[in-house]
Amino acid sequence: MSYIIQKKKVSDNMKFDINRVKIFVIVPIDSTDKVRDAACKKGAGVIGNYSYCTTRYKVIGTFIPNDGANPYIGSNNQLEIVEEEKIEFVCDIRNAKDVIKEIRRVHPYEEPAIDIVPLIDEKDLLK
Repeated sequence: MSYIIQKKKVSDNMKFDINRVKIFVIVPIDSTDKVRDAACKKGAGVIGNYSYCTTRYKVIGTFIPNDGANPYIGSNNQLEIVEEEKIEFVCDIRNAKDVIKEIRRVHPYEEPAIDIVPLIDEKDLLK
């Protein structure tokens, strides 16, 4: 699989490559380690000479599973308010698809909340 990473022009004075993303994923507390380990084994969470670099924090999630849902937590057609954890980590863009695929494979939710944010390299800001 090949990737084309294009330079994006932000202004007349700034160009940068998108080489890394930050991935955020919401998980039930009992699955945090499993999801983190799966993502990091696929190459997420690498910063310089360090691996498994992640941040996690408690969040309160809300959702209503509809009739077609098979919820891991809660009941259909009832508002659920649950304590969860949000895990975040950086990822090389070339690994991102494999990392997300692995997160979805091990995640207990049928519809995990995953956000992917492109990152600007600090060195590009100094040009």
